Amino acid sequence: MLKQIADGVFVHESEFIQSNTTVVQGRDGVLLVDPGITSEEMADLAADLRELGQPVVAAFSTHPDWDHLLWHPDLGDAPRYGTALNATTIGAVLVSPDWKERVADGLPPEHADEIPMALLGRITGHRAPLGRPDGPDPRASCPRCGPRRPTDPPQPCARRRRHGLRHLFLDLATPDPVGEYLAELQLFDDVAAEVDVVFPGHGSVGTGDDFRARLTLDRVYVETLRDGGVFNDPRVGPDAPLFWMADVHEWHVEQ
Repeated sequence: MLKQIADGVFVHESEFIQSNTTVVQGRDGVLLVDPGITSEEMADLAADLRELGQPVVAAFSTHPDWDHLLWHPDLGDAPRYGTALNATTIGAVLVSPDWKERVADGLPPEHADEIPMALLGRITGHRAPLGRPDGPDPRASCPRCGPRRPTDPPQPCARRRRHGLRHLFLDLATPDPVGEYLAELQLFDDVAAEVDVVFPGHGSVGTGDDFRARLTLDRVYVETLRDGGVFNDPRVGPDAPLFWMADVHEWHVEQ
């Protein structure tokens, strides 16, 4: 079911690690961001959009993880976009004759048979900013997941529904994972005062205050990792929302 979170902005939450599909209303239809996850959920999303009386006129994939590259025939044949890097990354996978098997290795077993694969990743890359569609400006932002390959295991950005917690993932393949993450946090800090609503790719929709609190939590974690300090982060301790969060934390420390 679509939930309105701002003027002209709706979110549909999947059962799979709180994956969010974002719908932004425009003059001629809606922009659909990261539709997912199961066929049934996307068919329900298409039905909700029909009730709104607006067709999908464009779609956007925020990054090239499989769960952000999905599509369903009921959503129509609108153009689907991503950044140039995202399109190149998934394009390199789709040219392989065994791409479905490669991607399937990373699908969650409990949903693997319910995820539509036929139209996965058919996005066109954009090298310049797309701008925002005609319509209201919700002043919303979304924390970016770290760069990964579509064939990597599912990125577990699960959050505890009550608190909206997400464990961050550093891109350890880069020369300076901590420095790059802090630089990206600064980009968010630069606009944080203007944010009224945050709707992440995975996790709880929140207020601007929630957004700023999440930035602070991430910054403290990364700086503690860099400085070799003592962690006091509810996402990685004995009460972590999911057991593997502590494993990811230990992986960060070891690297």
